[in-house]
Amino acid sequence: MGPQRIVSAVILVVGVALLIVGINSSNSVSDQVSNTFTGHFTQATTWYIIGGIGVGLLGLLMLIAGPRGKGA
Repeated sequence: MGPQRIVSAVILVVGVALLIVGINSSNSVSDQVSNTFTGHFTQATTWYIIGGIGVGLLGLLMLIAGPRGKGA
């Protein structure tokens, strides 16, 4: 397993972790109150979820694409 695959796997794990943190925080009391009165989650929760999806997709795409170039 090359260094690029290891970095890709780490990025994927970080993305999944951010997504899990965002989903867990959406069940917090403050987010439930915010959702009740405004119909939206707090900004922090929204950014965790969006960031988790984005970083997770980046890691997945890097894993799928694999190394490119002369040495591959």
